[in-house]
Amino acid sequence: MAAPSQKRAQETPGAGPDVRISSTTGKWILLTTVLGSSMALLDSTVVNVALPRIGRDLDAGLTTLQWTVNAYMLTLAGLILLGGSLGDRFGRRRIFVLGVVWFAAASLLCGLAPTDTVLVAARALQGVGGALLTPGSLALIQASFHPDDRARAVGLWSGFGGVGAAVGPFLGGWLVDGPGWRWVFLLNVPVALLCAPIALRHVPESSDERAHQGFDVLGAALGALSLALVTYALIEARSGSVVVAVTAVAGVAAGVAFVFVERRRPDPMLPLDIFASRQFTAVNLVTLCVYAAFGGFFFLTALQLQVVAGYSPLQAGTALLPTTVLMLLFSARSGELAQHIGPRIPLTVGPLLCAAGMLLMLRVGPDASYAVDVLPALLVMGAGMVTLVAPLTATVLASVDTERAGLASGINNAAARAAGLIAVAALPLLAGMGPEAYREADAFNAAFRRAMPLCAAVLVVGAVLAFATVRRPVPGCRRPECLMHGCVTAPPLEPRRAAAAPPSPGAPRPSGAGPAS
Repeated sequence: MAAPSQKRAQETPGAGPDVRISSTTGKWILLTTVLGSSMALLDSTVVNVALPRIGRDLDAGLTTLQWTVNAYMLTLAGLILLGGSLGDRFGRRRIFVLGVVWFAAASLLCGLAPTDTVLVAARALQGVGGALLTPGSLALIQASFHPDDRARAVGLWSGFGGVGAAVGPFLGGWLVDGPGWRWVFLLNVPVALLCAPIALRHVPESSDERAHQGFDVLGAALGALSLALVTYALIEARSGSVVVAVTAVAGVAAGVAFVFVERRRPDPMLPLDIFASRQFTAVNLVTLCVYAAFGGFFFLTALQLQVVAGYSPLQAGTALLPTTVLMLLFSARSGELAQHIGPRIPLTVGPLLCAAGMLLMLRVGPDASYAVDVLPALLVMGAGMVTLVAPLTATVLASVDTERAGLASGINNAAARAAGLIAVAALPLLAGMGPEAYREADAFNAAFRRAMPLCAAVLVVGAVLAFATVRRPVPGCRRPECLMHGCVTAPPLEPRRAAAAPPSPGAPRPSGAGPAS
């Protein structure tokens, strides 16, 4: 498979690993990858704003709203590592296009879903498509562009993707207020109809001759099964039934089996020896704390603004813009600062700022003023996210050997999504939020006031972990290429194979990690 695809790339003028950004092929590749990744980025930021309307139209309880978010996160987190490997083996363009088409078909099913059960199932299918196209979009850039242009191409890709993430909440609110929540999903269909033909016509195919012959399907299945069972147990724990208890035990057992399988397989999806790096393990623990708090915060805040403060979906979506815009504007500069002072201080101060922002959200109640109550909290929250996200990614990459940096980034990204998944499942339970709480302003407000201190406490734990365990990276480490970042649900995903082709002496060097490399 690899040889024919490489031959085709060589026979196509301007194609292959020597594509320049200024060329027609280069512009088509950027357009294709931005369109594809924007579908997943938009979906991750838009759906929360639509949740109250979804619940009302489908006559669904809070449990369904949790599953509407978590079904997507579950399959995405469980399969994103496998999705990258499939692209390396069977062709990056092929898997990317498959992901785009799959995502669009699942989005269409979401938009037409007659019941909450169909919606949740379709959201799980959406996550499968996201696991194929999210790593695939970056892999296409990595495999196609000339080394001198690669860093700039990744920068443009991540920058435009960040803009898409920033527009997401506003666009979602406008759609929910206008044609209805179903268009939040249906919007993906025309984007896919534009993206897939462009990819097939203008993007060169590529694969990796070194890609492994087998895939850790059993490991991926066990990992996803463990997350699914634990999530189900947490969401349904209010019932206190025997089924919930059995499900929880089965989820833990599946997790143990996953570790056992990954330890014994010669070619595991998640090589456990990567955790031999204390710094890598520590930063992933910080990631779990940080993104668990973020996942719970954005899930509940979108509801709080509408159910309690009385905002329309458009107003709620617009209200959340400051955090994403701040990250988009200043994440690269934050990475440069961490390069000079080391990651320990940013990874300690950032979570503490985010915790302060969440505590300030306690001021948001009935008839809350945006300028006085909401905006200050989101600005502090955004400042904290700016401070920590880029240094966190840089530290993950710097804590492992250069050739494993792409794998390390994928693990960190999946860990963040899994943390958000568990938080959305567990936080309403811990805050005492009943299944109908989002229909009653007073009940939801009381639970929200219990939930925000819990999120803040998890962030403080993350800050303490960072201060106690994170150290300055060693010289010669790999630095992140995705300098601009606007997604609030997971850290940026870095190229899997960037180390295979070092940049030429005149190429711009990415920044954002430890000392000079």
